[in-house]
Order: sequence, then C-alpha cells, then structure tokens
Amino acid sequence: MDFSSKLVGQAVDEVSRLPGIGKRTALRLVLHLLKQPQDQTVRLADALIKLRTQVNFCDTCHNISDAPRCEICADRNRDRQLICVVEDIRDVMAIESTGQYRGLYHVLGGKISPMDGIGPGELTIQSLVQRVEEDEVNEIIFALSSTMEGDTTNFYIYKQLEGTPVKTSTISRGISVGDELEYADEVTLGRSILHRIPFENSLKSS
Repeated sequence: MDFSSKLVGQAVDEVSRLPGIGKRTALRLVLHLLKQPQDQTVRLADALIKLRTQVNFCDTCHNISDAPRCEICADRNRDRQLICVVEDIRDVMAIESTGQYRGLYHVLGGKISPMDGIGPGELTIQSLVQRVEEDEVNEIIFALSSTMEGDTTNFYIYKQLEGTPVKTSTISRGISVGDELEYADEVTLGRSILHRIPFENSLKSS
C-alpha cells in the first residue's frame, strides 16, 4: 500500500498492529483522525500516553489501577474473606457488571498452558498463596473459563492451597464448557457465582 505521506504510512502501520485491525481499516481510522479537529486527536494521543505511563497494576490483586492499590482492594465495604480468581482484567469487569459479587479478586494474568510456554511461574499464583497465608481469607472462588487449561490451573492452585483452612469453590456450569467469562451474559455469570459449588465436587464430576 503506497502513501503520499510517510507520516500517514507510519500511523497506518502502528494502528494496524492492534488486534483485529488490518491495513485497510487502519487507513480508514487514520484518515478519519486527519479530518477531526486537531485538539480531538491530541486528546486521544494524550490519553494513550497516559495509559502507558500512568496506569498501574494493583500491588495486591494485579487488577488495573490508577494507584498502587486498586479501588476494589481499597474498598472497606467489600468482603475481604472472599477472593475470586480470574484469568485477566476483562473477567473482573465482566463479574463486576453483574452486581452479584462483593468480594475481592486475584488476576492470574493467564492460564497454565505448556503448549504456549506458560507455566505456574509466569502467573501470579504465588502471590495468591501468600494472600491466603497472610490475610483472613475464608474462601477462594475459581472463575476461570471451563477449558482444559482453565481446569489445569484450578487444580494446580487447589493443590497449592492444600493444608490451608481456606475453602475452595468454582462457579457453576451455567457457563458452557469452553466459554470465556467475558462473553457470558450478566445474568448467567451472576447466577454462576451465586450458585458456585465446592471445588472438590467438580473433580468428582469431571
């Protein structure tokens, strides 16, 4: 694709690196930005710079945050004895949108997947174990997608928590096998959390 402006070409190249955006779509977006008032494009660029330079990951749960500790972890009205374990930040957003959960979270940053070179050491599992050992946690809810990788991760964490008094449970199978949490509707996801089952029961049924 030839451009009469090297700057336009560079912008198209960078935009096309985003997921799901090809060169043609990137070109349309870049040309759209050129037609907008300059201050609007500057605000977008400023927002993206602040996104990369000022957004933090919570020291406690690894959720995104504007401060070292996220708003959820800092909220004293949340149930601090309950931790919901999720794969990534989008799952926190999905569960929060249900309005059915008032505990805390722990974002793993992925799932154990040897095929993809992701082992327990690449995830935040150890800091979860540390939270259980140091805080007054009563229950861990596994809310990973019901895939082989998700089940493997759940089981690994379950084994790591053996010997601790914490109770482990998993969301009920209102979420279809293989489905990702972020795509589940709010009612189904909310009910899956409310009707969670002991993790040991899920092992017997698998």
